[in-house]
Amino acid sequence: MPSTRAAGNTPVLAASGLRRVFGKERFVAVDDLSLSVTPGQVHALLGPNGAGKTTTVRMCATLLTPTAGQIQVDGIDAVHRPEAARARLGLVLGGELGFYPRATARDNLLFFADLQGLAVHQRRQAVDAALERMGLADVATRKAGAFSRGMLQRLHLARALLGSPPLLLLDEPTTGLDPDVALQVRDLIRELAADGTGVLLTSHSMPEVEELADMISVIGAGRIVTRGDVSDVAAYAGIGMTSVFSLPARHADTDTRLQKRLGDGAIVVQRPASSQWAVTVYWSANESRADREARDAVLTTALAEIGAEAPVDLVTRPASLEEAYLALADRLAR
Repeated sequence: MPSTRAAGNTPVLAASGLRRVFGKERFVAVDDLSLSVTPGQVHALLGPNGAGKTTTVRMCATLLTPTAGQIQVDGIDAVHRPEAARARLGLVLGGELGFYPRATARDNLLFFADLQGLAVHQRRQAVDAALERMGLADVATRKAGAFSRGMLQRLHLARALLGSPPLLLLDEPTTGLDPDVALQVRDLIRELAADGTGVLLTSHSMPEVEELADMISVIGAGRIVTRGDVSDVAAYAGIGMTSVFSLPARHADTDTRLQKRLGDGAIVVQRPASSQWAVTVYWSANESRADREARDAVLTTALAEIGAEAPVDLVTRPASLEEAYLALADRLAR
């Protein structure tokens, strides 16, 4: 879909040297964090609970003032001019709070359009367009307190779309949604990015991030530890390719025995899957070309040596984001 916004590499969000300290204990939630989002880009911020993702999003949204650092939203200094910056972004924090339960969906959005400073003649048109885009036009006169969790999340997204901001900040936008609604939200994010909207996204869903993100920043203990695409994250985790296959239930100790034969060039993980064992072999990112070409032969030979027949479902492929993230999870803890 062609972009309807001006193309270019000038960031709609540019954060540099962000630091946020909380409380008398001087807890450092975010430390020297920098990132940018360009028009049409989905930039995902990935990390464990407590890593500093939501604190970062709240600072970029002007809801928290950084202890140190700079934030520009569509060229506006968001630290010194938060109200002007706020008019250039849409924010979704989700949850069941944030709306007046006794007011209708339309009246809630009209109220927030007023707070956002939309011109009087634009408000109703902007509200109706946002409701229509999120599939809520038919329930616009229903009270927000009667909405389901999924409908409320869509109402949060409709609120974020008011005024067609160049930047969207989405903190766990599909958490708690039914799969079909989550799919609709992901489709909407893709459409918005295709139209030129910059998106900063946090999510615990690795497949969602892998599907949507043009750029991934992995955060641990308040700092960015690596950045790039899935292959970059995998390389940082020390993983190049993965081999996955299943074995009969009698091979309960395959991981230990196979690990001894493959040595330091691979990590073997085994878990139960129904009546079989699911085995994953993580191959080192530092494999030589000769090692890569002989990988499957080495694996089937090692399996034969421990008395396991060559698995018929053996597949070797690039590591997924989830596999890469799990491999480096220990390095992200505070």
